Amino acid sequence: MNLDAPIDDVTAQVYQIPTDAPEADGTLAWSSTTLVLAEVTAAGRRGLGYTYADGACSRLIAGPLAAAATGRSALDITGTWQAMVVAMRNNGRPGLVACAISAIDTALWDLKGKLLDLPVCRLLGVAHAEVPIYGSGGFTTYDDPTARAQLERWVGDWQIPRVKIKIGESWGSEVRRDLGRIAFARRVIGPNTELYVDANGGYRRKQAIRVARAMADLDVSWFEEPVSSDDLTGLREVRDQVTLDVTAGEYGYDLAYFQRMLAAGAVDCLQIDVTRCGGITDWLRAAAVAAANNVDVSGHCAPNLHAHVAAAVPNLRHLEYFHDHHRIEQMFFDGALCPDGGVLRPDRQRPGLGLEVKFGDAEPYRVA
Repeated sequence: MNLDAPIDDVTAQVYQIPTDAPEADGTLAWSSTTLVLAEVTAAGRRGLGYTYADGACSRLIAGPLAAAATGRSALDITGTWQAMVVAMRNNGRPGLVACAISAIDTALWDLKGKLLDLPVCRLLGVAHAEVPIYGSGGFTTYDDPTARAQLERWVGDWQIPRVKIKIGESWGSEVRRDLGRIAFARRVIGPNTELYVDANGGYRRKQAIRVARAMADLDVSWFEEPVSSDDLTGLREVRDQVTLDVTAGEYGYDLAYFQRMLAAGAVDCLQIDVTRCGGITDWLRAAAVAAANNVDVSGHCAPNLHAHVAAAVPNLRHLEYFHDHHRIEQMFFDGALCPDGGVLRPDRQRPGLGLEVKFGDAEPYRVA
C-alpha cells in the first residue's frame, strides 16, 4: 500500500428525514432531521463521516475544506485536521464550521481504518470491549401511550438499564406537567432502571433547583442542561445545590469550550458530540481534558459514529442512544449497531467505522 495515500476527493450530500412523530424538547420543536454526509477518497478507498447539522455544511465540506484536505496524506489525520482549522480561521470555528470539520474528520478515520484494514477502535486502542448506552427520546410532544411504548422497548426489548426523557417544556412554563411525566416514566420503568432528564436549558437557575428537589423522590440521577449550557455560573450554582449529576457539553465546538466548562466546575459528566466538536480527533482531546479534571465523559447522540471512539476512552461513562439518530442510522447504513443488553459492541471484523451507506434507501431523502 502507498503509505502516502494522498486524498484525491472530498464530497458532500445532504439528506432530510422526517421524524416518525412530532417532536419537541424544552426549548425547540422539529419535524425532520438533516444529515450531511461527507465522503473522502484515497488510494481507491472511500471513507464516510457525517454530521447532524444544517445543509449549509455541505458547501463548506465540498468547497474550502475539500481544498485544504486534498493532496494531503489520508493517514496523517492530525495534520489535515489542523489544515482545515487554519483554512476556516476567518469564518469562525463554532457552529457550522465545526460540524463540517467533524464530518470530514470522522470520514478520514473511517478511511484510515479501511486503508489499513483495521476497525477504528483498534487504531485508537480499545479501553472498553462494550460501550454502555442509555435510551434517549421521551419528547414533550408524546402522549402517554407513545411514551410508554418507547420506554418499554428500551427497558424490556433492548434491556437498556438507563433512560432519559425531555422536560422543561415550553421554556420551563409547564413544571407541573414535567413532574407528572417524570413520575409516569418512573412507574413504567420500575425502580431498577436509572432515570435521566434533560431540560435543554429551559429553566432559570432557582427554578431548576426547585425542580431537582421536587423530583428527588423519583430517584432521578442525571439532570442535563438544567439551565443554558452557556451559563457556566448557573450550572455550577445548580450543581452545588442538588445531589443528582448535572451534565452539559453537547454544544462544545472546540477544545477551549470544554476547558472553560470543566474549569468552572459546571458539570459532573461532560457530554461531547463527535459530529460537532471537531470529529474523532478533538473528541479524544476533550475526553483527555475531562480525565485531567477527574470527570467522566458521555457521547452525545450519533451512536454509530461514537461507538469506536467511546470504546477507546478510559473515562467513558456511556453513550446516548438517541431515538432520531438510531432510526436514521438503521435506515441509511449497512453495519449500524443494535443494542444488546444495554451496550453497543463495535464490530472488530469490519474496517473503519464498519458502516457503508445504503444509497438506494437514502436517495428518497436526498435534498442536495
